[in-house]
Amino acid sequence: MNLSRRQFTKVAGLATAGVIISSNSVWAANSNTLKVGLIGCGGRGTGAAEQALNADSNVVLTAMADAFSDHLQGSYSSLKNKFGDKVQVAGKNKYVGLDAFQKLIDSDVDVVLLAAPPAFRPSHLEAAVNAGKHIFCEKPFAVDAPGLRRVIAAAKKAKEKNLSLVSGFCWRYHIPKRETFNRVLDGQIGEIVSAEATYNTGELWYKERQKGWSDMEYQLRNWLYYNWLSGDHIIEQAIHSVDMLSWAMGDEAPVKISGTGGRQKRIAEKYGNVYDHFGITYEYSNGTKAYVFCRQQSGTAPSYAVELTGLGGKCLVDCRTGLHEIKGENPWKYDDDTKFTDENAYKKSKVKNMYQQEHDELFASIRSGKPMNDGEWMTRSNLLAMAGRMAAYTGEVISYEQALSSMEVLFPENLSWNTKYDVPIAIPGVTKFK
Repeated sequence: MNLSRRQFTKVAGLATAGVIISSNSVWAANSNTLKVGLIGCGGRGTGAAEQALNADSNVVLTAMADAFSDHLQGSYSSLKNKFGDKVQVAGKNKYVGLDAFQKLIDSDVDVVLLAAPPAFRPSHLEAAVNAGKHIFCEKPFAVDAPGLRRVIAAAKKAKEKNLSLVSGFCWRYHIPKRETFNRVLDGQIGEIVSAEATYNTGELWYKERQKGWSDMEYQLRNWLYYNWLSGDHIIEQAIHSVDMLSWAMGDEAPVKISGTGGRQKRIAEKYGNVYDHFGITYEYSNGTKAYVFCRQQSGTAPSYAVELTGLGGKCLVDCRTGLHEIKGENPWKYDDDTKFTDENAYKKSKVKNMYQQEHDELFASIRSGKPMNDGEWMTRSNLLAMAGRMAAYTGEVISYEQALSSMEVLFPENLSWNTKYDVPIAIPGVTKFK
């Protein structure tokens, strides 16, 4: 995990850009059908399957897996209605249950899409790599450091086995942000002296308990609100802002992390044990401080942006408005053609939906025989978000190395539908770093 700001960006932001290949020229050269399997059939998983099916003219969905049959069937119906014959999931290839992921991976799929709740990602990723599958791995990748260390090892093994591994950090695949952050990393605003990233938004979905649900099924269906499943919202959601900040800083490791957080609004029992706000400070070896603020509180002002101040100017990236701008000695603004009048205008635009872009590049890398691997930088961003949560939960100052070496395991052993499991709400000054 030895990091440098300038050198590492070529792995983080530009290496993926190197496989932006015309789909027609590459895919026509190899007409073999790629079989895709989806693990985790919720909204994000269904979206990932759509993008995979759109990424290549000779891709079919042949297997699906989820803990819940209603999730799987709803996703299957939606995809079948939209893609018709490209969805070829026979009844025997619809796997349901806590062990469904392994049954899918043991099938003859070529590519797996990992979109189950984050706590399951380490075991799912390990299994996919061991089976020699190409992988799309939705963010985040682990909820605790032992899990993340497993992901780091699996990503390294994927590289050794020449398997493509693409992460769900979609903004790294967004063309305007690539252009903007590459300019920052090339020195267009000078040395960064302060930085701020935000993900302030409203509250998310909740599923009322139904008759017949065990305690574990209730938690799994409301996984957002249990840190052992989601990692808390700084890891599950605001990690996008943490990742953009890390990208802008050249994926350099900070020397220390401090922060705060708590539950002010979402205090009811139904919200499990997660916080509803965080404020984190990352301090770097040159004295630069970067700040991350995130909250999930309805009725509050939204903000989803990264603002960088350098010795020669400022950079603002706003995910809500589409603004990508540099002010100062070398002013610049991205000509953002994202407001289209019709579908044809979108198709002609140089700006592509970032979710689709990441799948296009994944499948192009497979077709070209030039596998891509996001493992190194994607795990660093996960660790930054995790270290922020650790600092906020405990009220302690945490080093990057401490966070990576943490022995705290959030996921229970021998998980079953009858498992009784509760993790207490963290209290700064009482909860200790482990």
